[in-house]
Amino acid sequence: MNNRTFAWIALLGSAVLEAVWATALGLSQGFSQLGPTVVFAVTASLSMLGLGFAVRQIPLGTAYAIWVGIGAALTVGWAMATGAEAFSIIKVVLIAGIVACAAGLKSLPAGTPETSAAPDKP
Repeated sequence: MNNRTFAWIALLGSAVLEAVWATALGLSQGFSQLGPTVVFAVTASLSMLGLGFAVRQIPLGTAYAIWVGIGAALTVGWAMATGAEAFSIIKVVLIAGIVACAAGLKSLPAGTPETSAAPDKP
């Protein structure tokens, strides 16, 4: 497995951890509940470390958009699945749009700013 592939795996794992820490943050009731507060602290730290690792191989804008999009989609999906948030077909469609946009960013060819910028004028 090459470094770029490992960066994408780390990014997706970090996005899952983002959903975990966001859920734990809500359950911590303002950091007054020890268990969810510990889960929040550990998973937030690991999620940031994974994102930091991923941006060594993936452009920051792309990595951050995917990290936030997948994390948000999973957080809302989990909340609907557990009954913490009302289920709505419109929410599911919009979440699918977020996931589709993240997949679209992944499918774009990798390029450096030098290769994707407009050519210099003479």
